[in-house]
Amino acid sequence: MEIKDCVALITGGSSGLGAAALEYLVQQGARAVILDIQENKDLLDKYGEKKVIFTQADVTKEDQVGESIDKAIKHFGRINVLINCSGIGNPKMLLDKKGPMPLHFFSRVIDINLVGNFNVIRLVVEQMAKNVPNQEGERGIIINTASIGAFEGPEGQIAYAASKAGLIGMMLPMAKECAPHGIRIMTVAPGPIRTPMQDKMPDKAEACFVRFTPFPPRFGKPSEFAMLTGHIIENPMLNGECIRLDGALRVPYNLMKG
Repeated sequence: MEIKDCVALITGGSSGLGAAALEYLVQQGARAVILDIQENKDLLDKYGEKKVIFTQADVTKEDQVGESIDKAIKHFGRINVLINCSGIGNPKMLLDKKGPMPLHFFSRVIDINLVGNFNVIRLVVEQMAKNVPNQEGERGIIINTASIGAFEGPEGQIAYAASKAGLIGMMLPMAKECAPHGIRIMTVAPGPIRTPMQDKMPDKAEACFVRFTPFPPRFGKPSEFAMLTGHIIENPMLNGECIRLDGALRVPYNLMKG
């Protein structure tokens, strides 16, 4: 699918990876819809409503997401691309000095990172299936954002790892079900990337992650994530696969003790 003239709906598009993907795609000629809780006025002012619009929604709320999709269709006529970047990643141990992890903490992470993203997917697929196919028969592409934590999550990330593993687990059956509609499903699993979420990481933890990253020995850049989403959109043979974006980082057991 060509990026130029496509319409992308980006959850979590007001900041971090979502904002980086949005800017990259718009600069390549796409139009974009931000679905987020908080508005980014700088992005909206920079590109204007002919290129970018904002829709306020909680991904876990069916009615809010439905209204956002309706607004996107009304404004731009269609949705060709969905990039799911919404999520939370607060750390919490299974057992700490206060006792076992509260069930509501685990449930909230799963509800936003997994159930919420699925909620957006199911409603967007319904609209994508109505698109006029291109010469390949393609109508849409969905890119989910997982994490290398789904494969080797560090301590304190049980809920986060479970939610991201869920995104990867539903990818292949979803790709098979969406194939008759001409819709591809892909997942990106980033390592640590310099975003507001990662900026909260303690210096000691950051140094450990960098130490175990073969090359380049640093955090990733949001622009590198954005470039990958662009390639996924343009390459029709990428389907039903998870791509790691981590500089060959493999998180060791008990990371902080190295």
